[in-house]
Amino acid sequence: MRLAWIFPVFLASCSFGGGDKDDPELVTRGAVCGDPSIQGVVVGDVPGNGACGIANAVEVDAVGGVLLSTPATMNCRTARTLNAWVKNDMKPIVGKTGGGVRSLKVAAHYVCRTRNHKRGARLSEHSKGNAIDISAFLLRDGTDISVLNDWGTGKRGKILRQLHGSACGPFGTVLGPGSDGYHRDHFHFDTAEHRNGSYCR
Repeated sequence: MRLAWIFPVFLASCSFGGGDKDDPELVTRGAVCGDPSIQGVVVGDVPGNGACGIANAVEVDAVGGVLLSTPATMNCRTARTLNAWVKNDMKPIVGKTGGGVRSLKVAAHYVCRTRNHKRGARLSEHSKGNAIDISAFLLRDGTDISVLNDWGTGKRGKILRQLHGSACGPFGTVLGPGSDGYHRDHFHFDTAEHRNGSYCR
Protein backbone atom coordinates (compact mmCIF):
# COMPACT_ATOMS: atom_id res chain seq x y z
CA MET A 1 0.00 0.00 0.00
CA ARG A 2 2.85 2.38 0.77
CA LEU A 3 4.14 2.43 -2.80
CA ALA A 4 0.72 3.47 -4.07
CA TRP A 5 0.91 6.81 -2.30
CA ILE A 6 4.65 7.43 -2.40
CA PHE A 7 4.66 7.51 -6.23
CA PRO A 8 2.20 10.42 -6.64
CA VAL A 9 3.87 12.28 -3.78
CA PHE A 10 7.18 11.89 -5.61
CA LEU A 11 5.73 13.34 -8.82
CA ALA A 12 4.03 16.20 -7.04
CA SER A 13 6.87 17.24 -4.78
CA CYS A 14 10.09 16.75 -6.74
CA SER A 15 12.29 19.79 -6.51
CA PHE A 16 15.78 20.77 -7.55
CA GLY A 17 17.99 21.40 -4.56
CA GLY A 18 15.20 21.52 -1.97
CA GLY A 19 16.09 24.35 0.37
CA ASP A 20 19.69 24.40 -0.81
CA LYS A 21 20.43 25.30 -4.43
CA ASP A 22 24.07 24.20 -4.35
CA ASP A 23 23.31 21.13 -6.47
CA PRO A 24 20.98 21.63 -9.46
CA GLU A 25 20.85 17.86 -10.01
CA LEU A 26 19.47 17.09 -6.53
CA VAL A 27 16.01 15.59 -7.06
CA THR A 28 14.15 14.28 -4.01
CA ARG A 29 10.65 13.55 -2.82
CA GLY A 30 9.74 16.62 -0.75
CA ALA A 31 10.35 18.44 2.50
CA VAL A 32 9.97 16.60 5.81
CA CYS A 33 10.24 17.58 9.48
CA GLY A 34 9.00 21.08 8.61
CA ASP A 35 12.29 22.00 6.95
CA PRO A 36 12.71 22.35 3.15
CA SER A 37 16.41 21.50 3.44
CA ILE A 38 15.51 18.02 4.79
CA GLN A 39 14.24 16.04 1.82
CA GLY A 40 12.51 12.67 1.92
CA VAL A 41 9.13 11.16 2.73
CA VAL A 42 7.06 10.72 5.88
CA VAL A 43 6.90 7.06 6.90
CA GLY A 44 4.80 7.30 10.07
CA ASP A 45 5.14 4.93 12.99
CA VAL A 46 7.66 2.11 12.50
CA PRO A 47 6.84 -0.86 14.75
CA GLY A 48 9.58 -3.06 16.16
CA ASN A 49 10.15 -5.93 18.53
CA GLY A 50 10.31 -5.03 22.21
CA ALA A 51 11.54 -1.46 22.67
CA CYS A 52 12.53 -1.10 19.01
CA GLY A 53 10.62 1.20 16.68
CA ILE A 54 10.16 4.85 15.77
CA ALA A 55 7.20 7.16 16.28
CA ASN A 56 6.57 9.54 13.37
CA ALA A 57 9.54 8.31 11.34
CA VAL A 58 10.83 9.88 8.14
CA GLU A 59 12.92 8.39 5.33
CA VAL A 60 15.55 10.99 4.49
CA ASP A 61 17.08 11.33 1.01
CA ALA A 62 19.11 14.52 1.47
CA VAL A 63 20.06 17.13 4.07
CA GLY A 64 21.38 20.61 3.43
CA GLY A 65 21.63 19.97 -0.31
CA VAL A 66 23.73 16.83 0.20
CA LEU A 67 22.39 13.46 -0.90
CA LEU A 68 22.42 10.33 1.24
CA SER A 69 23.72 7.25 -0.61
CA THR A 70 20.62 5.36 0.50
CA PRO A 71 17.42 6.66 2.07
CA ALA A 72 17.84 6.60 5.85
CA THR A 73 14.99 6.03 8.30
CA MET A 74 15.12 8.09 11.49
CA ASN A 75 13.11 10.42 13.70
CA CYS A 76 12.87 14.15 13.01
CA ARG A 77 15.14 15.13 15.89
CA THR A 78 17.97 13.11 14.34
CA ALA A 79 17.17 14.40 10.85
CA ARG A 80 17.29 18.02 12.07
CA THR A 81 20.56 17.43 13.92
CA LEU A 82 22.17 15.84 10.87
CA ASN A 83 20.90 18.65 8.64
CA ALA A 84 22.30 21.35 10.93
CA TRP A 85 25.66 19.59 11.22
CA VAL A 86 25.96 19.20 7.44
CA LYS A 87 25.23 22.88 6.83
CA ASN A 88 27.07 24.45 9.77
CA ASP A 89 30.06 22.14 10.17
CA MET A 90 30.58 19.56 7.44
CA LYS A 91 30.36 21.88 4.45
CA PRO A 92 32.74 24.54 5.84
CA ILE A 93 35.25 21.91 7.01
CA VAL A 94 35.41 20.03 3.70
CA GLY A 95 35.21 23.28 1.77
CA LYS A 96 36.27 22.98 -1.88
CA THR A 97 38.20 19.73 -1.42
CA GLY A 98 37.24 17.56 -4.39
CA GLY A 99 34.68 20.17 -5.37
CA GLY A 100 32.81 19.73 -2.10
CA VAL A 101 30.64 16.94 -0.73
CA ARG A 102 28.00 15.55 -3.05
CA SER A 103 26.80 12.60 -0.95
CA LEU A 104 27.17 10.93 2.43
CA LYS A 105 27.81 7.19 2.23
CA VAL A 106 25.39 5.71 4.75
CA ALA A 107 26.67 2.54 6.44
CA ALA A 108 23.62 2.05 8.70
CA HIS A 109 20.45 3.75 9.90
CA TYR A 110 17.36 2.23 11.56
CA VAL A 111 17.66 -1.42 12.52
CA CYS A 112 16.41 -3.32 15.56
CA ARG A 113 19.58 -4.67 17.17
CA THR A 114 21.79 -4.49 20.24
CA ARG A 115 24.93 -2.37 20.49
CA ASN A 116 27.61 -3.72 18.16
CA HIS A 117 25.34 -6.75 17.58
CA LYS A 118 26.43 -8.22 20.92
CA ARG A 119 24.06 -10.74 22.47
CA GLY A 120 22.64 -9.48 25.75
CA ALA A 121 23.87 -5.90 25.23
CA ARG A 122 21.63 -2.85 25.50
CA LEU A 123 19.65 -1.81 22.47
CA SER A 124 21.52 0.37 19.99
CA GLU A 125 20.29 3.89 19.30
CA HIS A 126 19.81 2.61 15.75
CA SER A 127 16.85 0.63 17.07
CA LYS A 128 15.10 3.86 18.12
CA GLY A 129 15.69 5.92 14.97
CA ASN A 130 18.25 8.06 16.79
CA ALA A 131 21.36 7.09 14.81
CA ILE A 132 23.12 7.14 11.49
CA ASP A 133 26.50 5.69 10.49
CA ILE A 134 28.59 7.38 7.80
CA SER A 135 31.53 5.57 6.20
CA ALA A 136 32.63 8.13 3.60
CA PHE A 137 32.04 11.58 2.15
CA LEU A 138 31.62 11.30 -1.62
CA LEU A 139 32.98 14.32 -3.47
CA ARG A 140 31.89 16.00 -6.69
CA ASP A 141 35.11 15.09 -8.52
CA GLY A 142 34.38 11.37 -8.06
CA THR A 143 36.81 10.79 -5.18
CA ASP A 144 35.90 10.33 -1.55
CA ILE A 145 37.04 10.94 1.99
CA SER A 146 36.89 7.48 3.53
CA VAL A 147 36.91 6.82 7.26
CA LEU A 148 38.60 3.45 6.72
CA ASN A 149 41.22 4.58 4.21
CA ASP A 150 41.91 8.21 5.13
CA TRP A 151 41.71 8.39 8.92
CA GLY A 152 45.09 9.51 10.28
CA THR A 153 46.69 10.20 6.92
CA GLY A 154 47.32 13.49 5.12
CA LYS A 155 44.92 16.32 4.40
CA ARG A 156 41.86 14.10 4.20
CA GLY A 157 42.70 12.47 7.52
CA LYS A 158 42.87 15.94 9.07
CA ILE A 159 39.46 16.76 7.59
CA LEU A 160 38.02 13.56 9.10
CA ARG A 161 39.33 14.47 12.55
CA GLN A 162 37.76 17.91 12.24
CA LEU A 163 34.46 16.38 11.14
CA HIS A 164 34.53 13.94 14.05
CA GLY A 165 35.25 16.75 16.52
CA SER A 166 32.62 19.09 15.11
CA ALA A 167 29.88 16.45 15.52
CA CYS A 168 30.57 16.27 19.26
CA GLY A 169 27.98 18.59 20.77
CA PRO A 170 25.34 18.58 18.05
CA PHE A 171 25.13 14.79 18.50
CA GLY A 172 24.90 13.07 21.88
CA THR A 173 27.23 10.24 20.86
CA VAL A 174 30.05 10.35 18.32
CA LEU A 175 32.18 7.25 17.71
CA GLY A 176 34.91 6.66 15.15
CA PRO A 177 38.30 4.98 14.67
CA GLY A 178 40.02 4.56 18.01
CA SER A 179 36.79 4.24 19.99
CA ASP A 180 36.76 0.46 19.46
CA GLY A 181 37.27 -2.04 16.68
CA TYR A 182 33.65 -1.82 15.62
CA HIS A 183 34.00 1.78 14.40
CA ARG A 184 37.30 1.66 12.52
CA ASP A 185 35.53 2.16 9.18
CA HIS A 186 32.72 4.61 9.97
CA PHE A 187 31.45 7.41 12.16
CA HIS A 188 28.50 6.65 14.41
CA PHE A 189 26.34 9.67 15.22
CA ASP A 190 23.30 9.53 17.48
CA THR A 191 21.07 11.91 19.43
CA ALA A 192 21.00 10.03 22.74
CA GLU A 193 21.10 12.29 25.79
CA HIS A 194 23.79 11.62 28.39
CA ARG A 195 23.81 13.10 31.89
CA ASN A 196 27.36 14.43 31.54
CA GLY A 197 26.99 15.85 28.03
CA SER A 198 28.04 14.36 24.73
CA TYR A 199 30.00 11.11 24.67
CA CYS A 200 32.67 11.31 21.95
CA ARG A 201 35.45 8.82 21.20
